[in-house]
Amino acid sequence: MTNLAAFLLNSAANRRDHVAVRHDDTALTYAELDDLSARFAAVLRDRGVRPGDRVAMTMPNVPLFPVVYYGILRAGGVVVPMNPLLKAREAAYVLRDSGARVAVAFPLFADEVAHAAAEAGAECLVTEPREFHDLLTAAAPLSGAVGREDADPALILYTSGTTGTPKGAELTHGNLVSNTATTAGTLVQAGPDDVLFGGLPLFHAFGQTCALNTSVAAGATLTLLPRFDPQRALEVVHRDGVTVFLGVPTMFAALLHAELPDGFDASRLRVAVSGGAAIPVEVLRGFEQRFGATVLEGYGLSETSPVASFNHPDRPRKAGSIGVPIRGVEMKLVAEDGSRTGPGEVGEIAIRGENVMRGYVNQPGATAEAMRDGWFHSGDLARVDEEGFYFIVDRKKDLIIRGGYNVYPREIEEVLYEHPAVAEVAVIGVPHDAHGEEVAAVIALRGGAAATADEIRDYVKERIAAYKYPRIVTFVAELPKGPTGKILKREIVVVPSEEEP
Repeated sequence: MTNLAAFLLNSAANRRDHVAVRHDDTALTYAELDDLSARFAAVLRDRGVRPGDRVAMTMPNVPLFPVVYYGILRAGGVVVPMNPLLKAREAAYVLRDSGARVAVAFPLFADEVAHAAAEAGAECLVTEPREFHDLLTAAAPLSGAVGREDADPALILYTSGTTGTPKGAELTHGNLVSNTATTAGTLVQAGPDDVLFGGLPLFHAFGQTCALNTSVAAGATLTLLPRFDPQRALEVVHRDGVTVFLGVPTMFAALLHAELPDGFDASRLRVAVSGGAAIPVEVLRGFEQRFGATVLEGYGLSETSPVASFNHPDRPRKAGSIGVPIRGVEMKLVAEDGSRTGPGEVGEIAIRGENVMRGYVNQPGATAEAMRDGWFHSGDLARVDEEGFYFIVDRKKDLIIRGGYNVYPREIEEVLYEHPAVAEVAVIGVPHDAHGEEVAAVIALRGGAAATADEIRDYVKERIAAYKYPRIVTFVAELPKGPTGKILKREIVVVPSEEEP
């Protein structure tokens, strides 16, 4: 029997008065986090949540996030984290598909979540400060945590493909306990005296496993930044004595070029972990030179809990490489025909091991397509050298990574096709200095119809999360197509003058 929340119980037993999580002047010790999460588990139990029930949560990076997160786990529930930027129709899909009984919402996002919950038939619980405090105070703490099997689901992370609706990757307690233990013990090598930077979104797999769960497993401190800003990040690093920085390449680039505050001190910073996209070698080296910390790059996906490979701190490192498979994980590269490629040849990354999901919720076809012969096929192309180090070459899918967030073209295209003036559309990613990639929409209008770039942007912004809408809008007479009528995105040329000012 196991439960991902056991990491919290263990640290609370051994580090009761140590700060577990902080946000500016607000801090929770392990004793307080233990008590509050136990009370929230009781609140859920009193609302009829039973082991295996899904509970969604929409929370920013604030100390209340781990209270709700571990409370759900302690009650035996399955956490369904939702991006706070989702609109009601997007959130309603997640609630319906996951079968969530309760949707927990931070006040700032309560309106969208409440509308979504009403549509999906779920209870909406808003964490209004006074009312929520009274609710927790009145609850008798749930002792310990409900026992779960390794194969029982702990988390459902929604990730879209380029060919359909969002898919819920079902991760088990065994998946997450293994990935957290390996990340904390052999990759980050976190200890009780460490302070981890919490600027990655905690609703995302990278932020949950590598920041929150790793920090709690080590009995360390996680210092939160709800919205990444390079100047604020530098202030947090200096003020709290951050020892482990975790971020995506755009964060590293922003810090590399940001002005250092007066008296800035990063002497405690010992390691920085990069993931989410390939980090340019120039950025990696520049960051190390400026801040004096070793940058270790890794690779993973929501479906792999997420870490699959890493440049281990106690082994030789290769700049530009995503490292080698971590403990309990195997990786290989496969050709289109399924055969294994040789050293130096490009192939699709396939993964199997303790970190790989059970499958996609309610999507047996998508699960069968991704999981073949016991291997998860990532859709990412790479090569491997003679020493077993992997190097990402390209993405097989059309996924756009904008500022560390995954943006899926098909979802935006579906919205644009609802616009009465749009005949055809292709959404692609184009290189961008600040965000890594920018979202571009190339549109052919219906005969006699008219629309402006600003109108298109506003139309999409009203219907999906703000980070997804196309900043670049280009109009063309027709889109290039192949013999079967399929739009050929690789032949599309984007006109940069149509970018949003």
